[in-house]
Amino acid sequence: MESAFFIGLQWFAIAFLLLMLYFALFERGLPYRVGRPPADPLDSQPFRLTLSALAGSELQPANKVEVLTNGEVFYEAEVQAIREAEDSIHLEAYIFQRGEVARRFLEALAERARAGVQVRVVLDAVGCFLTTRKYLAPLTEAGGHVEFYHPIRWHNLPRINNRTHRELLIIDGKVGFLGGAGFADHWLKPRGKKSRWRDTMFRIEGEVVRDMQSVFAENWLEASGRVLFDSRYFPRGEAKGPAEAMIVGSSPTAGKSTRNRMLYQTLLASAQKTIHIATPYFLPDRSARSELVRAIRERGVEVKIITPGRHADHLLTRRSSRRLYGDLLRAGAAIYEYKPSMLHAKILVVDGAWSVVGSTNFDNRSFGLNDEVNLAAYCPELAARLEEDFARDVAFSRNVSYGSWRRRPLFERGHELLGWLLERQQ
Repeated sequence: MESAFFIGLQWFAIAFLLLMLYFALFERGLPYRVGRPPADPLDSQPFRLTLSALAGSELQPANKVEVLTNGEVFYEAEVQAIREAEDSIHLEAYIFQRGEVARRFLEALAERARAGVQVRVVLDAVGCFLTTRKYLAPLTEAGGHVEFYHPIRWHNLPRINNRTHRELLIIDGKVGFLGGAGFADHWLKPRGKKSRWRDTMFRIEGEVVRDMQSVFAENWLEASGRVLFDSRYFPRGEAKGPAEAMIVGSSPTAGKSTRNRMLYQTLLASAQKTIHIATPYFLPDRSARSELVRAIRERGVEVKIITPGRHADHLLTRRSSRRLYGDLLRAGAAIYEYKPSMLHAKILVVDGAWSVVGSTNFDNRSFGLNDEVNLAAYCPELAARLEEDFARDVAFSRNVSYGSWRRRPLFERGHELLGWLLERQQ
């Protein structure tokens, strides 16, 4: 009798896991429809207020946002900021991979921890699967605190697919960094025949840094069980620059919809002149594709998209992405595949005025599964700076024509079918 009970329990567990897998792979995504383009101009105060309300954040004036292009630039800026920390250092990352970059940051963090600076680190348990506590011991022994987000435990199984993909570094509550890059050598130097990855991070000062701290505090609580309650971590920011900006954090554990997805869809629906997208994983759902096509056909918006070329780090994802080009190319979108290396920058620029930068990829995993963080800014100066990098990346990319897309090989189309099955998980 007891044996039959345990056999039945095993079959129940298997059925439960298969049911979870089915919903993960085939559950319909939430449609995001904007009935008609907003009547308010993108530079108007009513549009700003509406967008910030949908994003669940507040636009903060007078922030300084510095664009840091590629690892040799942004890692140096981040390490320097850590060395100058006087009170606290808060870091959250999906990837913190053993190697030269990780060692350099561990040394800088440990030195500040020994000097009495409060160092708190949240690492994703899956993204940092091979980064052990033993490897991190130099930091913890110096007094730093390290926690793993959603470690792989039986009681975490219902949430195992929810990862923190946020890349955040906050110094003294006054200086923040966010963007697409984690901490690994492939962002800094070539590996064999593979060139270092193309990516962008952002150094931020101003009131908006306090909102970055708030996003960090959310996952620090989830990982450590402790509330980051102390006014020293949330100081008032000083007016530093021209960017009117807000921090948009997505935590899709409560339901299907996410703030960042609403932000993207609304900006796509509002564009009147240009939509420029750079993303490492371009898997737009039906709602996003329809909005891009409508922008081209109904309002004459110029749509340009840069994705990785043959140096993409996930071949199946690239094939899945290419499967979705057809509707966009037919409508007149320009799609480019970056040739020199893996493109990992995550940039959206609309009408040369609004910019969205951060950790969010243009795919379901970012929009519906992961915890993400973005900075959305109304700042023509920032947009112009991002457009400089965008134009340079286009120059190093191959334009994909509709004809060449239709002539892609049969074996590639077959690979796309497998990608279609796993598309919502990529």
